[in-house]
Amino acid sequence: MLYTLLLIAGFAALIYGAHLMIESASSLARRMNIPNIVIGLTIVAFGTSAPELIVNVFAAVNKNPEMVMGNVTGSNIFNILAILGIAALYNPLMVNRQTTWIEIPLALLAAVVMLVMASDVFLDQSATMVISRSEGIVLLMFFMIFLAYNISLSVKGGNEDEVPSKDYTIAKALMFLALGLGLLIAGGRAIVYSAVELARLAGMSERVIAITIVSIGTSLPELAASVVAARKGNVDLAIGNVVGSCIFNTFLILGASATIFPVSITPAANLDLMINIVASILLFAFLFTGKGRQIDRWEGLVFLSLYVGYISWLLMA
Repeated sequence: MLYTLLLIAGFAALIYGAHLMIESASSLARRMNIPNIVIGLTIVAFGTSAPELIVNVFAAVNKNPEMVMGNVTGSNIFNILAILGIAALYNPLMVNRQTTWIEIPLALLAAVVMLVMASDVFLDQSATMVISRSEGIVLLMFFMIFLAYNISLSVKGGNEDEVPSKDYTIAKALMFLALGLGLLIAGGRAIVYSAVELARLAGMSERVIAITIVSIGTSLPELAASVVAARKGNVDLAIGNVVGSCIFNTFLILGASATIFPVSITPAANLDLMINIVASILLFAFLFTGKGRQIDRWEGLVFLSLYVGYISWLLMA
């Protein structure tokens, strides 16, 4: 019971800390006359991925590779199958051409790259499967290319949409920024510690705990943002938020985790890597069924059914 309460408190601290950090950093950046483009693509984008990043950094430092890999693959699978499934049930998701031909294929590429890097046994006849530090650096390089692409796209399009933020004084923004970072760190440590202990007490692997409880908890900000966007008819934001998060998870978060400490992979994780690829392939394929470049309600139901089936199989195995 104690570890469950600690886990819940960790999620609350993590999510509120990320929210506080985004608002205070955005306010501080605006007072320093930093363009909205830069704020949106750096502070806000990094802030929404902060829960997964902080959890994985602590898992890497504590040498919990199953937690690292499980959180990344679990978050990606949850993003596509659960979040897009729920969002599509609210409102069919029309996908623009750029997302169809660049960003979704890039998310699929990220899933394939992750599988290739994890396939040492098959490709190199190695005795173990591991994503090394050098491969982590390669993933971070992929992320830098993706970030540069987004910045050039925003500058080219002249997108200067207002980024919502509080109007704090500099002193107040710095205080809340420090508080937000403190909550992120405390929440991340609490989640990793309590999740490992819960797995031990329940006789479950860290991988299953990470894929189910941890990845869902750290993906709650994306779930809330996408469902609200879908209900308001802002489908570009709903799907862009999910696809961007998948790319961030693989290139930035897994890359940073592997750079800190090589991520060893258990044979059981091969299933998760394959489900991740299947989800990405289905997302791309569904854009060419029915009316085209649209995820319909029945396709959202397929996504949700697959996710429920996958999680059920994990828990019963």
